[in-house]
Amino acid sequence: MTVTMTELSFEYWNSLASQLLVISSLMGGFSLSLLFALPENSEHPRIQDKIFKAAAIATASFLVSIFALTKILMMTTKGFPFPVSGASLVLPRIVGTSTFFIGILSIIALVTMSGWNKSLKTKRFTIIVGIVMLVLILAMLS
Repeated sequence: MTVTMTELSFEYWNSLASQLLVISSLMGGFSLSLLFALPENSEHPRIQDKIFKAAAIATASFLVSIFALTKILMMTTKGFPFPVSGASLVLPRIVGTSTFFIGILSIIALVTMSGWNKSLKTKRFTIIVGIVMLVLILAMLS
């Protein structure tokens, strides 16, 4: 079986980077606001610590993604003052997309753990919501 890679045009990367920038900015702002909104005193400090770490990872991941995708957007916009090749987009593409997906996984973890401080019913509900969210996101990627 032979697998061929289709090289995507700069116009496509420009549009994709633009869309992912919007999503990363919104999700990064959401996860950053959660960092500050989490109460310091909790009945379940271990769970609260895990939620805080997931929010920190999401925030950092989306922030890195924003910078990588901005670089792609600049390099693929008509009028960029330096020569650009497909090879020069490899690192920002890898960094931008991988940190974007790490951020998404961290947000899923946040949603999943959000009910762990509450009742057993709420814990089960948020676990189910997190699993459904992950399955649906993976289904949309294939």
